[in-house]
Amino acid sequence: MKAILYAVPGHQGWEWKYSLDIRADMRYWLEQWGERAHIRLLEPSLSFGQAARLMELLNCSRVRHNDEISLLKKMKELAHEAEIPAPWIEQMTLRDVPCKLIGPQLAPSEFVVMVQSLEGRSLLLEEFAQLTEYVKLGSVAADPLYYIQYAFLHGYLRVSSGFKTVQKRNWPLFMKRTEHTCRRCGSGGDNLFTTDCIFCGCPCSYCESCMQMGRVRFCSPMISSIATVNGQGAVQPNGLDGFITPWGLSDVQAEASKEALHFLLNAYAKNSPEPQRFLIWAVTGAGKTEMIFPMIAFVLSRGGKVLVTTPRKDVVLELQPRLKRAFPHTKVVTLYGGSEERWERGQLTIATTHQLMRFAEAFDLVIIDEIDAFPYHNNPMLEFAASKAVKPGGAYLFLSATPPEPLQKAVRRHQLPCARVPARFHRHPLPVPKIIYTEPLNRLILKNNIPQAIKQIIQISMDRGAQLFVFVPKINMVEPFIGMLRSGFPGITVEGTSSKDENRADKVVQFRQTQTRILVTTTILERGVTIPKSDVLILGADAPLFDSAALVQMSGRAGRSKDDPAGTVYFAVREKTSSVMGAIRQIRDMNKLALRKGFLHKS
Repeated sequence: MKAILYAVPGHQGWEWKYSLDIRADMRYWLEQWGERAHIRLLEPSLSFGQAARLMELLNCSRVRHNDEISLLKKMKELAHEAEIPAPWIEQMTLRDVPCKLIGPQLAPSEFVVMVQSLEGRSLLLEEFAQLTEYVKLGSVAADPLYYIQYAFLHGYLRVSSGFKTVQKRNWPLFMKRTEHTCRRCGSGGDNLFTTDCIFCGCPCSYCESCMQMGRVRFCSPMISSIATVNGQGAVQPNGLDGFITPWGLSDVQAEASKEALHFLLNAYAKNSPEPQRFLIWAVTGAGKTEMIFPMIAFVLSRGGKVLVTTPRKDVVLELQPRLKRAFPHTKVVTLYGGSEERWERGQLTIATTHQLMRFAEAFDLVIIDEIDAFPYHNNPMLEFAASKAVKPGGAYLFLSATPPEPLQKAVRRHQLPCARVPARFHRHPLPVPKIIYTEPLNRLILKNNIPQAIKQIIQISMDRGAQLFVFVPKINMVEPFIGMLRSGFPGITVEGTSSKDENRADKVVQFRQTQTRILVTTTILERGVTIPKSDVLILGADAPLFDSAALVQMSGRAGRSKDDPAGTVYFAVREKTSSVMGAIRQIRDMNKLALRKGFLHKS
């Protein structure tokens, strides 16, 4: 997209501005100064990204504007620095233009609704058009740039180039180099590609990392709201119990929730521009969802907005009915790819982490569930999106059974406040994995034979009426082990599934309904599937693909029910690895902590 660059008189000379629709600027300056209003216009129009960069350089240079010839010369020097093509620079001219009322009449009611609808959002122009269509703003849809520019001038919106541009100097020669990063996802470098652009008429970079959400170009306007701070009344620390009692939490859960509430109280009291962070480190099956209810209620009671985000769509769909039941008088919006509520606004939002790219400074509290899960874990793009979504002075609440190592290190160094939840609601210890030694899995597949030790483990599970998760490290191992298990246990229903299985959802339902006794699978089912009476066998637990976090999560499928809290977990390995021993150590440490805190049954 192209934009116009112009200057208006300021306290220290002229101040440069960019415009998506100069008619809105003329209207605005006429309202400010009356008939004497005039602007100094730069021609020709530029790519919006170039206009934004040149404006920044001009305003930083503080060039005096009395001598038009020397000003134009200086402008052309700065235009080279802004990487504007030479033919455009040669055509640059300046002229004084009196402001005239040449735009359409604004529809005041639509203008107000537009600004309200953009609250907390960060959108491309195409997405803005979809929003105005959804909200039925006919006048805005007819002249979108006019309304956007007018709101921008009044300080209701931010309008930024799709890319953030910074200049750095290379060591040791200290030569200047320009770096671009995508404002929506934070990607740069090799993730940016340059092509001829039909929108601005010159070579223009675009971001490939977040293309699935719409293409961000150097010349794309990013339209976002200005964060507002809600009035927040004081809450006494002893009044926090009122946010915990209604939810019927166990003492284990209540202790963690109270620590998190104290954190929020202190975080909001600080009113720091930097968002504060807190981690709830809870064992698998501890009831993390129920533990966040007090924090949600606390923020909502203060007029704030809450986001609960998770990497996986299936978890979002699972959370939706639970949160709606818990907060029946709160507007709950659910967002994922294909969601029908994409443009709805609510006090409580549930979303996949990818959807956060469309938000900016929107939420007082951002709760990130399964922070260690794919695709959020080790994904700078999604971490960047999450960092944009929280308001200044807001807070993050991380939930995880297996926090990534950087978070664990921050906890150890007292840089990240943390509440540990070392016991499940039924107050029984976590099943500690037992190690058995086997040949490499590839050799077992070649032999087409299950070792006797593994057969005995499986038979014990079958004899006690349990269902069995059998985890393997690779997708291509699922089918061979299905065949071996069916041969070895002809009277038992054995199925298998993986991320490539189109019928995975149906097979999980059959497993939940006990139609299947043994399910061979990969880490795709390491979390999110709870079976009341289940055991776990991890074949090739020493495989490089299984880190400690994955092993802990897979182990966590066992012993989740109060009727069967002592399910068994076996690690079948060729040799002990740091991941295997680290997982066992983490589970034992949580059991020791639970025992020390009195969270386990004395029996």
